[in-house]
Amino acid sequence: MRVIDLFSGCGGLSLGFQNANFEIVAAFDNWKKAIEIYKVNFDHPIIETDLSQIDNYSVFQALKPDMIIGGPPCQDFSSAGKQNEDNGKGDLTVNFAEVISSVKPEWFVMENVERITKTQKLIDAKKIFKENGYGLTSVVLNASYCNVPQARKRYFLIGHLNSSDNFLDYYLAKNQNKKQMTISDYLGNSLGIENYYRHPRSYQRRGIFSIHEPSPTIRGVNRPIPSNYKRHVGDTAEVDENIRALTTIERSYIQTFPKDFVFLGTKTDLEQIIGNAVPVNLAKFVADCINEYVQTSPKNRLVYQSELSF
Repeated sequence: MRVIDLFSGCGGLSLGFQNANFEIVAAFDNWKKAIEIYKVNFDHPIIETDLSQIDNYSVFQALKPDMIIGGPPCQDFSSAGKQNEDNGKGDLTVNFAEVISSVKPEWFVMENVERITKTQKLIDAKKIFKENGYGLTSVVLNASYCNVPQARKRYFLIGHLNSSDNFLDYYLAKNQNKKQMTISDYLGNSLGIENYYRHPRSYQRRGIFSIHEPSPTIRGVNRPIPSNYKRHVGDTAEVDENIRALTTIERSYIQTFPKDFVFLGTKTDLEQIIGNAVPVNLAKFVADCINEYVQTSPKNRLVYQSELSF
């Protein structure tokens, strides 16, 4: 399928779908630092675009996409943000739906934080999708069950023209792993550490984690362990000179970017860009489920749908 990626960031969603043999023909974003990274890692063009300022979607129509993917900015919904969906960026979720309704690709995939499920913006976007003939599958995926060594929960809304709702539920459920992936499952002992520090939002939470568990969500902030850190009851090790935060590039590995993926820019910019990215393997998991659905006969799809009702 021909795919365009809106709000592409540095390319986590693009790379996941590309690794599942989708053809990414173009990407769009308005974050210059992320665009610079995207350009050096992909052969197709990325176009600097502020979707909130576009009222003519001919640039997308001209690319004749079979699918549009994208993760509209989540800061207005995120627990790490102000949780005010009317701050402006929440409108971009509705803008994404308006692009879909204008271009009418056969498929779309929208990714966001779990908290979007509690917002009016999602209700508004879903209404647009339904009015334009899309069957919808919505799911919150824990990335650690989807080949990512990180307990990151993300919401996906997948649309397919003229399908019934929940058409992809069977595949999304059956393809998840039975156990969570840990850092050591994914990276072995290559980090050279057994435990590491991840700065908590408050000291009511632990800050020291083991590589033998999934990483907590990689956020846009990465701080060293403070000298006055007091051990939390949940910490997996004593606080000593061997405990450190993960490096910027190690955090990209937890996001399942490959080791040959090129990152450019300051440490501060890169921490935010990496933290905002869709884990590559999580994107591939969703793409693989779509591929399997497409390759399954309509008769067997009906059988699978009936299994879900029991």
